[in-house]
This record gives sequence, C-alpha cells and structure tokens, in this order.
Amino acid sequence: QVQLVESGGGLVQAGGSLRLSCAASGSIFSFSIDVMNWYRQAPGKQRELAAGIGGGGRTNYADSVKGRFTISRDNAKNTVYLQRNSLKPEDTAVYYCRLIDYGNIYWGQGTQVTVSS
Repeated sequence: QVQLVESGGGLVQAGGSLRLSCAASGSIFSFSIDVMNWYRQAPGKQRELAAGIGGGGRTNYADSVKGRFTISRDNAKNTVYLQRNSLKPEDTAVYYCRLIDYGNIYWGQGTQVTVSS
C-alpha cells in the first residue's frame, strides 16, 4: 500500500507564492527512480498535467506554468515539491500529486489552491 499526502494549499493573492509538498510512504519499490507528477483540476475543467520530474531530475512543465512553477524532489524524504510563483487567478484548482512506482500509479487526495484577484 502506498500513500501520497499533499500539503501547502490555501488562499493566496494574485502575484503571490506557495509551495506544495507531496510525501510518499508505504511499500514503495524505489522512490528515487520513480516519476512524480503534479496535476491540477480547475472547477468545471478536466484534470491536467502541470509538472513532472523523473528519477534523474529531468523536469517537464505545461506551457501555462513554465517560468512560474518549479518542481523538485528530495529522495531522502520521499517528497516532491511544487514551488509556484507569480500566481494567477487561473491557477485556482485542486492540485494532485501522482507517483508511478514499478508500473503502478498512485494519486494523492488533492489540495485546494485558491488565488484571489
């Protein structure tokens, strides 16, 4: 059993910053080589990929967040982070982390981020 717990969500004004964390625990084969992603789902919209990081630290970002969001990981803590700067009202969404471990996919419960204008 693998658990993912997100934290760091909340209410922030436009232009502000927030850092999300996702801590993985349980029967993980090898977190250090796993792919970790952050997805987000805005009200009335489909869930979309915001950022991802591979085991070697290679990152990828959605065009809408490039230059504003930074994904990173701490393998010693089995944790992935999403630093979000210059937040916009359109960044309002529930943010989910996803782990791909040995071919199995796990999701966190999500954390709400609301950006006020």
